Amino acid sequence: MNRIVKRGLIAIIGIGLIGAGIYSQLPKENEELAAADLVADNDGQSRKTLNVNAIIVKPQVLTEDIPLVGSLIPDEEVDLSFETSGKIVSINFEEGTHVTKGQLLAKVNDRPLQAQLQRLVSQLKLAEDRVFRQDALLKRDAVSKEAYEQVKTELATLNADIESVEAQIEQTELRAPFDGVIGLRQVSVGTYASPTTVVAKLTKISPLKVEFAVSERYANDVKIGSMLTFTLEGSLNQYQAKVYARESSLDLNTHTLTIRALYPNPTGIMPGRYASLTLRRHELQDALAIPSQAIVPEMGKDKVFLYKSGKAQPVDIITGIRNESLVQAVKGLAEGDTVIISGTQQLRTGMPVTLDKIY
Repeated sequence: MNRIVKRGLIAIIGIGLIGAGIYSQLPKENEELAAADLVADNDGQSRKTLNVNAIIVKPQVLTEDIPLVGSLIPDEEVDLSFETSGKIVSINFEEGTHVTKGQLLAKVNDRPLQAQLQRLVSQLKLAEDRVFRQDALLKRDAVSKEAYEQVKTELATLNADIESVEAQIEQTELRAPFDGVIGLRQVSVGTYASPTTVVAKLTKISPLKVEFAVSERYANDVKIGSMLTFTLEGSLNQYQAKVYARESSLDLNTHTLTIRALYPNPTGIMPGRYASLTLRRHELQDALAIPSQAIVPEMGKDKVFLYKSGKAQPVDIITGIRNESLVQAVKGLAEGDTVIISGTQQLRTGMPVTLDKIY
């Protein structure tokens, strides 16, 4: 065997070995896997039709509400104290009761002032008679005008002194500045009171003010006259209040706007309680709204699947306002469309579907 023949045989053997190695790395058909794939394909064919629920789109009232937390505060509240100093001689109210505007609540000793007033009043008749006589004499030119003006001045001064003493006597009386409920008294009869001594607290609880704050995002949505509802812990009742005032600017620290509403409070709810508020931001009368679970976000867009001729057909929509369960479809849907609301993650374009329920 010559050298050329040897090289040829070696080349053939090498090519054969390389081919065998390549063939060994190629995927082999596995009969069991092939059978399993066939079963899966058959099962897939049997599950091609998906059972779903749907809703027929129709106009409805849709509201967007803002949940908030607020506080109930009294309409008016003041710490009662005397305008003058003196010993308290009487207390004329019962703690925790309702009092009316102008009602006498307490009094300090005014006997020195009453004596002074009596003395001035006793001089009043004489001063008036003196003016009368001087006036008669002046008309007959029996007295100078200067003398007449002097007695008139003395009468005016006396009347001014009387008014001053009467005003001081009024300061010894503590009267209710408005209707309300008076709290616990902090003094007793015999206490020496001064203008800094708090006798009791007076609170006006009807109406009540509902104070809350909204973020700057919603600041322009809350108008004077806006209605809100609130609930209280431990009660299932809902109460209605009306916005009557807004702060003039946002809080620099929290960037919120403080707002107050009025509640008539016919049942006598006590101030100081926390309230869970619901503020209505928008209300649409004829909105095309769908359940939020019907929407499938995809590539920065929102789409829903419509039921058409037994198949699922996707359509892009533009959404508007929403609440806890519904979303407004501003564009993309029309009244009467059948929107699939279940199994949306399994749906594909043109996929056969069967409707179980239509709402």
